[in-house]
Amino acid sequence: MTAPRRDPEPAGQRRREVTVAGIAKLAGVSAPTVSRVLNGKSGVALDTRQRVEAVIREHGYRRPEAEAPAAIIELVFHALESLWALEIIRGVERVARENDLAVVLTEMEGRLTPGHAWTEQVLTRRPTGVVAVFSELTVAQQSQLASRSIPLVVLDPTGEPMHETPSIGATNWSGGLAATRHLLELGHRRVAMLSGPVQWPCCRARLDGYRAAMEMAGVPIDPQLVRVSTLYVEGGLRDGAALLRLPDPPTAIFTANDLQAHGVYEAARQAGVRIPQELSVIGFDDLPFTQWAGPPMTTVRQPLVEMGAAAAEMVVRIASGEQPPYNRLELATELVVRQSTAPPNR
Repeated sequence: MTAPRRDPEPAGQRRREVTVAGIAKLAGVSAPTVSRVLNGKSGVALDTRQRVEAVIREHGYRRPEAEAPAAIIELVFHALESLWALEIIRGVERVARENDLAVVLTEMEGRLTPGHAWTEQVLTRRPTGVVAVFSELTVAQQSQLASRSIPLVVLDPTGEPMHETPSIGATNWSGGLAATRHLLELGHRRVAMLSGPVQWPCCRARLDGYRAAMEMAGVPIDPQLVRVSTLYVEGGLRDGAALLRLPDPPTAIFTANDLQAHGVYEAARQAGVRIPQELSVIGFDDLPFTQWAGPPMTTVRQPLVEMGAAAAEMVVRIASGEQPPYNRLELATELVVRQSTAPPNR
């Protein structure tokens, strides 16, 4: 009886045996050059770095156990200027604590893409994983993280979610639809929308939800009532005031986030317009301050804590070798009706 033929050693096992010297030979460079690439150091030409990273990806190089990832989750924000960010941090911190991990926080002061210094620092720290919030890592940065086996999860991506990059979001379109329908059901027909930058999918989806609700109700949209604003109080104040100065102002305003809605509150106060008697207002996010606004604000709840937790959990799963059952997860939004909406008085 012929003994069964043994299959070649599994690819995963062969890959673990690839050394820095082996990578150097395959890439046609020196071992120190490979080490510089692995550690995110400068001084390596771009084409050389890309060639080394391609070999690393192809052969699945893994560092020795002595160089295991640090027990931290790298959390990257484009800005930390509101309670929106704090809610996400709470979710990430909760999962990190449950897994005996620390959280390292980086703010990019409004920039969407981290700089070269951040990339080098992260590659040197080798965290358990990276959660990028409302940020855009370049293809090169994503490639560098992948070549070091550092999982990346994007939360509320600013670009179109890529299938190969795990991402967490919310049902923004449904939220915009529900908010606008609520106003229409109250009897409003002059319904304005303050959108955020439409190049961001989350803002565009909320605007599309508004448009869909108006179309379904057979209510024409006055172009003057749709404004693209900034996602801050100042934007809501400026564009809310402009809407209220129109010869035929809106009776209701739906905003892309709670900060804009807070600005609309102030614009109404300055114009002597009462909420909700003369103007209904709906925000988006359900940040803690909304229930204490005067009057308490109707808003669309975005599960920010849960979104942060989901992103951290996905990072932990990927780092432990699990393949997540999905690459894109959207958590449900919910309309929270308070006292800033009422039927129009005209």
